[in-house]
Amino acid sequence: MAKKQIKQILRILFIIASISSLWFVPWILVKAWILPLPNTVQEQVNKALDYDFDGMIVYVEQAGKQPEYYAAGWHDRKNKIPAYPQALFKIASITKLYVAVATTKLVKDGRLSLDKTLADYFPELAGRIQNSDKITLKLMLQHRSGIPNFVDHPDYWSKPPKNKQETLEYALDLPADFQPNEDYGYSNTNYMLISDLIDKTLGYSHQQYIKEEILIPLNLKNTFGSLHEVNIDDVMSGYYVGVEEDLKNEFSGLMIATTEDVGIFLRALNDGSVFNEGEQEIYSSVYEYKHTGLIVGYQSIAEYHKDIDTVIIQFNNTTNFNGYNWNLAEIIYNRIVKIVKKNSNT
Repeated sequence: MAKKQIKQILRILFIIASISSLWFVPWILVKAWILPLPNTVQEQVNKALDYDFDGMIVYVEQAGKQPEYYAAGWHDRKNKIPAYPQALFKIASITKLYVAVATTKLVKDGRLSLDKTLADYFPELAGRIQNSDKITLKLMLQHRSGIPNFVDHPDYWSKPPKNKQETLEYALDLPADFQPNEDYGYSNTNYMLISDLIDKTLGYSHQQYIKEEILIPLNLKNTFGSLHEVNIDDVMSGYYVGVEEDLKNEFSGLMIATTEDVGIFLRALNDGSVFNEGEQEIYSSVYEYKHTGLIVGYQSIAEYHKDIDTVIIQFNNTTNFNGYNWNLAEIIYNRIVKIVKKNSNT
């Protein structure tokens, strides 16, 4: 068979395979991705409501310019309160950035050591977490410990833990996901234990330390350790697709902040102004400079874009773990980034 014929057959097979694969493409994602890019961020935020998002808030801060704020949808759909940029929001795993900075400061002060192990710091857990004598604080910060993620426990969602100890129980007495430092595995258990370690080291709450060492120096007056510290009406409601109930009061112990406060913190994290001398080198060796957050009813993306010297924060208050909400949120975020880049070049 001639080479030309072989190439034609291969081309036909490729086309057939491509057409067949389209049957499995989630078209809602394709639609969100290929639609013409709006001219403004506000238009894109408005269009987010077409994809089952109840509300969205976006913060854009370009160096040398005043911050810009955008909102669409509902802050509280039951009471018909429109979304507004100054609302408080559960930032979920974005909290890990604050915990990592706090840990860095304590390491620099000599109060914690990156090389000490989980067994050193929590001897009572030595027999309940595999490889605890090999898992260092550094590996926990890097998600390279192999400690199981408590949210992956089969009973976590059907029988939600009532307190921190019950939460930890969902990660104890299980085989390691992998040997320490042999792989990467994102695990909320790592940062729950690190938060407990900070509490134990200080003799008081890590949230108080974060307030004293991070929030106050940066003048962040709209960042809080839990729902108990705020007026509940100021917190954006959270929703799950198909469920009428407002999930605002669930998971009350999570950090809460406005997009602006998260944006100011993220700028300080990336330009190094949140650190004292010698701290940034430590931080860069253990954690990242951007993050996302996901909890029932709340999704968030926080990232600094070096090429345009811009911080962009996106909060949306609707989740659907069995659907495409997270993917849609990322597509919307990336489109907003494109709009900001396009407009910054005009």
